[in-house]
Amino acid sequence: MSIVKVIEVISEGKTVDDAIKEAVKDAAKTLDYILQVNVDHIEAIVEKQKVVKFRVGAKISFLVKN
Repeated sequence: MSIVKVIEVISEGKTVDDAIKEAVKDAAKTLDYILQVNVDHIEAIVEKQKVVKFRVGAKISFLVKN
């Protein structure tokens, strides 16, 4: 039997893709065996009437090794 744990993270990037990749990159600094990312929420940050960056709220699933 495998055990999978899920954590919630918030990450920012110039694009949604960058924000998701940054979330995985940061999580990988302390977690091994990351399996997937589920994006729950996407925000666009606006300054002076222009979108300047994106923020994602995501759940990262990873395998817990015994």
